[in-house]
Amino acid sequence: MRAIVMTAAGGADVLVEQDVPTPTPAAGQILVKAGAIGVHFAETQLRSGIFPMSPTPPVVFGSEAAGTVTDAGPGVDPRLIGARVIVTTDGTGAYAEQVVASAATAVRVPDDVPLTDAVATAVPGAVALTLLRAAAMDGHESVLVEAASTGVGAYLLQMAKEFGAARVFATAGTDTNGERAKLLGADEVFVHSTPGWQDAMRGVLGDTTIDVAFESIGGETATGLLDAMTPLSGRMLSYGLLSGRPAAISAQDLMFRGLTFTGCGGPAWLERVAAARAEILERVSAGSIRPLVDSVIPLAHAHLAHEKIEQRKTSGKVILDPTA
Repeated sequence: MRAIVMTAAGGADVLVEQDVPTPTPAAGQILVKAGAIGVHFAETQLRSGIFPMSPTPPVVFGSEAAGTVTDAGPGVDPRLIGARVIVTTDGTGAYAEQVVASAATAVRVPDDVPLTDAVATAVPGAVALTLLRAAAMDGHESVLVEAASTGVGAYLLQMAKEFGAARVFATAGTDTNGERAKLLGADEVFVHSTPGWQDAMRGVLGDTTIDVAFESIGGETATGLLDAMTPLSGRMLSYGLLSGRPAAISAQDLMFRGLTFTGCGGPAWLERVAAARAEILERVSAGSIRPLVDSVIPLAHAHLAHEKIEQRKTSGKVILDPTA
């Protein structure tokens, strides 16, 4: 079968199409004939070597695919065979025509949801849903969503007011992305690539403050938000590292302002996100969530998908087509 092998850590050109043996599902696993494969920002960091990867390359790359179950290993309900599902892996094996994954990760895709839409929403939408529940908003609060024109931020915008946001501020990397964020539900948008955007936001806020900040950029950007947040009840939920660095915030920064900081990561957090995938797909089926697909790229051109994401040129999910 055709697959994309990460031959070493490095640039996008280390992703090479090769013929590899079709995998066989072991106990507790299923084999999925892929119809759509998700490409994630975090995968570009794994590929480049920013984060360590196990097993060591060369290895078939990728962590998410949707398609039809064609085989199942021992201990798996045989009724799964023939089902349309979306699965996740440990970071390997998904950039391929046939994907083996743990049956425990499989979520059924509603019949009326295209596989591309399932891949576009399952992970970022589930993260957004989990973040909104963790924020516990009361219907009267102002929120800030960073990097809100695509990815998790775009789904946060679509659902924020349903989950208790009264006023929604957002950031985007360009003016064009800012207009897109307004269409998705933002009341005010600031371009975070412009120096001093936090000061501009404070000018718009006037005497009010940010109650909840969904922080995905990291670095000093997070620090610059603290003085705009509500003393005693303000809370920052950190879930991304778009700058490549964690939020530069100390316990002292929080203590002196009476703020709370929640790191949204780790095994327990990921379990919550995984549990939300079925609900977000049902929301797509019901039409309450708009799937955001940037582009569908042939599997052989996986390197181009990574380059596009790294150049911040996306307005939705980049998806690989293993049938092209």
